[in-house]
Amino acid sequence: MYMRRIIKKPDEKNISLKKVVADTSAIISGNLTRLIEQGKMKNSEIIIPEIVMGELQAQTSRMKESGFLGLAEIKKIRELSKKNKITIKFVGERPSYEDILLSKSGRVDALIQDIAKQNKAVLITCDLPQALVAEAEGIDVKYFESYEKKLELKIEKYLTKDTLSVHLKDKAIPLAKRGKPGKIQLVKLKDTPSTLEELEEISKEIFEAARFEDNSFLEIGERNASVIQLKDMRIAIARPPFSDGLEITVVRPIIKLNLDDYKLSNKLKERIETKVEGMLIAGPPGSGKSTLAASIAEFLMNRSNAIVKTMESPRDLQLPPEITQYAPLDGSFVKTADILLLVRPDYTIFDEIRKTKDFEIFSDMRLAGIGMIGVVHSTDAISSVQRFIGRTELGMIPHIVDTIIFVKDGEIKKVYSLSLTVRVPHGMCEADLARPIVDVNDFETGKLEYEIYTYGEQTVVMPIKEEKKSAVEKLALEKIKTEISKFDHNAKIEFVNANRISVRVRNDAIPYIIGKEGKTIKNLEDRLGISIDIEPVVESLGNEIDHHISDTGGYVILEFTNATGKNINIYIDNEYLFTATVGRSDQIRVNKKSDLGRQIIKALTRKSTIKTFV
Repeated sequence: MYMRRIIKKPDEKNISLKKVVADTSAIISGNLTRLIEQGKMKNSEIIIPEIVMGELQAQTSRMKESGFLGLAEIKKIRELSKKNKITIKFVGERPSYEDILLSKSGRVDALIQDIAKQNKAVLITCDLPQALVAEAEGIDVKYFESYEKKLELKIEKYLTKDTLSVHLKDKAIPLAKRGKPGKIQLVKLKDTPSTLEELEEISKEIFEAARFEDNSFLEIGERNASVIQLKDMRIAIARPPFSDGLEITVVRPIIKLNLDDYKLSNKLKERIETKVEGMLIAGPPGSGKSTLAASIAEFLMNRSNAIVKTMESPRDLQLPPEITQYAPLDGSFVKTADILLLVRPDYTIFDEIRKTKDFEIFSDMRLAGIGMIGVVHSTDAISSVQRFIGRTELGMIPHIVDTIIFVKDGEIKKVYSLSLTVRVPHGMCEADLARPIVDVNDFETGKLEYEIYTYGEQTVVMPIKEEKKSAVEKLALEKIKTEISKFDHNAKIEFVNANRISVRVRNDAIPYIIGKEGKTIKNLEDRLGISIDIEPVVESLGNEIDHHISDTGGYVILEFTNATGKNINIYIDNEYLFTATVGRSDQIRVNKKSDLGRQIIKALTRKSTIKTFV
């Protein structure tokens, strides 16, 4: 582009087109075809160098769009030649391996110039260096601009202000999604199916525009598939055998919002403004995730005076120029991440996280200290967390992701916060089943909604349901309260499971509930038909007292000196275990098969420190 501005173009002369040589650019651009259609080449001779055919064949073999376009143009030229009495000749030899290797240094162009010179023909080209060199050697040249900017592309005639996407396919009725997120309709653009010729013309025009239009580029160019960013349009083109027919899909944003339009709670806005570290924006395709991500990026830049960058493939977020948008460097986000770590942004928007490597990069950058906001496809909020499971250690997830925003139909439907704790999971009773658990809480209310933990070799994502007490349980609870209130009117009673309750009472009430040698609590358990765990409301250490541990048959025995009737608090490695009253024989007897008995035996096996306080 810069070269065309400073170098004078070939002189425009009235040149006879009775004998012409067409190079690759003239054929692919369609300019040679247009000359024929305009009637400027009747009774002429068109020479197509074999080296041009070889170049087009090589491009087609690599599934490049330009190769298909070029061959389609030659087919069209053949059809037009019959009507216009045009002779077509293929001259020269196919390019050798050496010619292909040296093509970038001008070898192919030089061979085409030689054919034009030998046949005393006019060279038709859209390649400016080719035209200038040929003119310098005395060859007549007909030069065309590579691209003629159009007021409207063919694809744009399908776009209205409320069009989210356009779907065109060979032999299928063209469709478009129109409306707003949450109120989208699929409409027919016309009643007749699209033809291959029509789609080829649209495809060719898109590729030309991507090369020369501002803010337009080829984002992905794979075999049989291409993704082009054309201004605000993301265009995917698929060809057989990747797809079963030529297909063109256009997606574009129709709404640009700022964060205030989402009517966030003050709590969530404060989290975004001051504490956003690892955030996921989740939702199904077309739900408005990227729109929200762009809104947060602008909010952070303006409110927090932060340096914000993005990682995108393709780069289609609608952002101000102050926010730099990065693509995969040499096809790899790993290299992009390396550059970003040197650039040192405060926040990075990763749009979109799909592959395992993407999740690893997101985690690595977050743990490196960069505030990360990732966009993830998911059917619901919890699914976005599940996509990290197996890709990173479970205990690391809350350090990588602390907030999840679930978007659907353009609205924020759910917000979760994540934290790590160690305890017994819901539904389990044994204290030795305690393990690290990722708590997933409703961000606004703090209510626990999911637990994520490992069970054996499996990772479990367990929804926490609020259990409603049955009529029988309510009656049982009332009876239990009546019995326990005799000892402490403010006792707190909680069902551990259907056969066990936990009772928290005043410390001084514990010996009365337990009774001598545990007879009172045993009689209470027999009457109620349920096991009772007695815990103090205030777990105070008191004064440490010496003890001796032994076992006889089915019991673990803790022996003391002159401690009959006293309340003893038992701790393992400074962690409270239980409180019991010393019997007449200065002993506390604990059944080995009970939860407490098993924990004491495990502590002795592990040589943990057991302390007793009076």
